Amino acid sequence: MRMTARGRIALAGLILTGGLALTTGADVVPDSAAEAPFLAENQAAMDKMMAGMAIKPSGDVDRDFSAMMIPHHQGAIDMARAELRYGRNEQLRRIAQEIIVEQQQEIAAMRLALGQKLPPSVAAPDQLSAAAPTSMPKMNMQKEP
Repeated sequence: MRMTARGRIALAGLILTGGLALTTGADVVPDSAAEAPFLAENQAAMDKMMAGMAIKPSGDVDRDFSAMMIPHHQGAIDMARAELRYGRNEQLRRIAQEIIVEQQQEIAAMRLALGQKLPPSVAAPDQLSAAAPTSMPKMNMQKEP
């Protein structure tokens, strides 16, 4: 069963808000030493995102919305990269790749809407871990209705 773009965004939001309780505080203990690097990277992404979302209101709703959403989306990107680096489930790895692409596109759209310059282009996500499988199936990049 394919997850829709809206479903992936909802899942990313659930993860980012701590709804899955993977990294919601110092009391989280890794199930194994192998999971510790993932949890540490995920916690760093969460901390960076939360700090970035703490803005001083500018009086411009559009600017403030973007100022909070861009770090939120970047947090989803950073968490998806951790999944690519440490995860083994091919379906979740494909979803992580799609999250990266879609969130980068939304960040770019918000910046353009505000007349901001875009950051330099980066390569599409692929294998981030030598321990991961050596090839990924091609993703269907068509948007679902």
